Amino acid sequence: MFGNHFYHATMRKSVAVFGTLFNNIKVIRKKAGGGVLNQVKVPLAYGPKQKFLARLDQETGIDAPLAIKLPRMAFEISGLELDTTQKLQKRNVITETHGSDVTKKKTIKHYTSYNIGMSLFIMVKNQDDGLQILEQILPFFQPEYSVSIKPVDNFDHKQDVQVILNNIGIEDTYEGAFTERRSLVYQLDFVMKMKFYGPTEDVNVIREVNVDFHDKDNLTKTFEQMDFTVGATDTADNFTVTTTITDGE
Repeated sequence: MFGNHFYHATMRKSVAVFGTLFNNIKVIRKKAGGGVLNQVKVPLAYGPKQKFLARLDQETGIDAPLAIKLPRMAFEISGLELDTTQKLQKRNVITETHGSDVTKKKTIKHYTSYNIGMSLFIMVKNQDDGLQILEQILPFFQPEYSVSIKPVDNFDHKQDVQVILNNIGIEDTYEGAFTERRSLVYQLDFVMKMKFYGPTEDVNVIREVNVDFHDKDNLTKTFEQMDFTVGATDTADNFTVTTTITDGE
């Protein structure tokens, strides 16, 4: 079972899918009269929030601020556990045609479901920016949002991935010295229901079947034989079957 190397980059694909959901969120700031002052696309990066918060007050030697600009979003994997609610058969196999070669099939053997915890951090310096970002996310999670992906390269098999919003937390660092920058952090905790797939394999298609009919009182006596043969075809859906029936001895 072990020792046959395979790698479908499931975790990397999970990170890419999750990040794609939130990579086009904008914040609009308005003038006192109601007109649009500017529009900012909120940057998104993978990494823990502590990494970004630690840079809020950094400065260079010539007093030019190196601190990151807000608003900003970040996300990271927070956990991984077996999804016990998904009861799969022990022998679960996905089978597809092998391109134009109808004499073979390609298979994915064994897959199981896991819950991948994801945390999204929204870091802003004022409440209105945070509420704008939050309102562009919440309506789509009730509490789940589904994304269709192809989890295994060179396979047409698609998987619907549920992204479930479980919890929202708010952290405000407004209290502190006047020299400290305020940071308001919203933390959204999600679960992604992903399947991890086993190795792939090319297998030959059964193209001929021989059936012998025996006398129930004398199993050594064959009174009829049937041969089923699949003819050569160009596609998996266009084939011929030849049946040959012969009398036994």
